[in-house]
Amino acid sequence: MTARSAVAIASFVLICGAAACTNFYEIPIETPIQPKMDVSPFQRVLVAGFIGGGTEDVDANLETVRLLRSQLRSKSNLRVIEAEVLPLVNIAAEQVKDKAASSSPGGAADGQQQPNEQEARIRNEKDLEKYQGIFADVAFWKKLGEEYQNPLIVTGTVLFTPTQTSGFVMQEREVYDQFGRRRVVPVRTYMERKGFILTPKFIFIDGRTGATLYSEKFTEQVLYSAQQNTPALSSYFELMDKLIPFFLNTLSTQKVRGTRVLLK
Repeated sequence: MTARSAVAIASFVLICGAAACTNFYEIPIETPIQPKMDVSPFQRVLVAGFIGGGTEDVDANLETVRLLRSQLRSKSNLRVIEAEVLPLVNIAAEQVKDKAASSSPGGAADGQQQPNEQEARIRNEKDLEKYQGIFADVAFWKKLGEEYQNPLIVTGTVLFTPTQTSGFVMQEREVYDQFGRRRVVPVRTYMERKGFILTPKFIFIDGRTGATLYSEKFTEQVLYSAQQNTPALSSYFELMDKLIPFFLNTLSTQKVRGTRVLLK
């Protein structure tokens, strides 16, 4: 054994001995996260409506508006405006029809089919594309803002789609040895699973000008065993619960709670 190795081992033993005599304790801490937007010019917020789709089991527009208004009432300084939820997909579909009619003397653009009630049902991201123009319609949002005393307007898109997958996953399984001692071991198991994917895009619009101030898109997924029967609405709220803190952080300072280990 070299002299350098002996010194290193001795130092390690001293550190371990000191640690054994040291008390560790945790203290709770809160870390503030600054908001992504300056909402000081606004006193009121209007969660107007969303272009929702994916599955007919959940009204993504209505449920998202209700949930966001509820969260803003309790966790924001802005006054939440109570108003009818806009059927935004129908309004956007009408805008597409009007644009097609005005661009062609025959009443429809060449090679472009006007969306009907069936086509207005949003199933995926591709279906959303034809209705995105409504968020750039400054005149529409400015007029809406004037009706409600120039608030901050919250709108966007919400896709809530069912999904299925299969493959190997790691599961914890209880095993017992010959003496009855219990252990939990990871086991690689092939499973078929089903669930939902939630993809909301939150768009914040200045009700005074109709211009978009900020937008952000999220994706969350939840999967269950194929034999588990979970209502679609329960899965929707489970996924939105993960996204709500990020939504709120756009408008106000949020606090992340955690712990810090100290030596005594």
